[in-house]
Amino acid sequence: MNIAQSLKGAAHRLLQSLGRRTVIGIPYLFLILLFTVPFLVVLKISVSESDGIRFQDLLSYADGAVQLKVKLSNYIFLSTDPLYVETYWSSVKFALLNTSICLFIGYPFAYFMARSPANMRPALLMLVSLPFWTSYLLRVYAWKGLLDDHGVFNNIMIWLHLIDQPIKMMYTGFSMTIGMVYAYLPFMILPLYANLVKMDLRLIEAAKDLGATPWQTFWLVTVPLSKNGIIAGAMLVFIPSVGEYVIPELLGGPSTLMIGRVLWDEFFSNNDWAMASAVAVTMVGLILIPLAIFNKYQADSGGVRGV
Repeated sequence: MNIAQSLKGAAHRLLQSLGRRTVIGIPYLFLILLFTVPFLVVLKISVSESDGIRFQDLLSYADGAVQLKVKLSNYIFLSTDPLYVETYWSSVKFALLNTSICLFIGYPFAYFMARSPANMRPALLMLVSLPFWTSYLLRVYAWKGLLDDHGVFNNIMIWLHLIDQPIKMMYTGFSMTIGMVYAYLPFMILPLYANLVKMDLRLIEAAKDLGATPWQTFWLVTVPLSKNGIIAGAMLVFIPSVGEYVIPELLGGPSTLMIGRVLWDEFFSNNDWAMASAVAVTMVGLILIPLAIFNKYQADSGGVRGV
């Protein structure tokens, strides 16, 4: 009987261990196959010498020695050419602006959703996610009809005699910012709502009992407790905004430089795959390095609090 129980316990522990490894292993396998391997291929192209359409191997064996040939000229050119430096800065600037506006608009909306009656929340969530039911490309195209010189907004303002001539809104930084805020606002609202709806309202009541004003309660209690939602929403908006291509192409003008458009031109107009790969790798580093630093800071802060 003891032997049977021991075997049963061992089998149960084995299944538990196998289940944990499977649950953890599937996402890791997904990341390796669909992110790490393609990224390494792009990284290899960016530092390889090309012979026509063929890229040479980084490692070669000759005369009994292994040689490593790495071409860094593309990265040196990226760091010294004013156009690429300005493009990267412009991408970061527009991404930060988009994130800030989405946070400014999305936080009150998420707060209202979280404090609304429970029976209204599913309808409000549906309204936030409703744009996803329509094609992303069609939604961006719709803004062209709204912001055009003879579009809806200009025609309404002329009809109301607010303006005499159409206002130039299309193919400017303004039109691109409007399109990006519209496209990414739900990605800010949803994580904020998920965080705010779980907040312990007794803390707000305690702040009121201690004499805090509504504004003090909001800044000293609500905002710090929703920090994780703010960070999650900011990451979900900022990261894709840096590499956005569709909105700058359709709504932005020649003066709105974005790295996604430069990447497209290098790949498909100039057919310079090595330079395009270097642009892509640099863009990934531009996103991942600050994210890794922030995660390390969060881990260190958690360890300090744990002590």
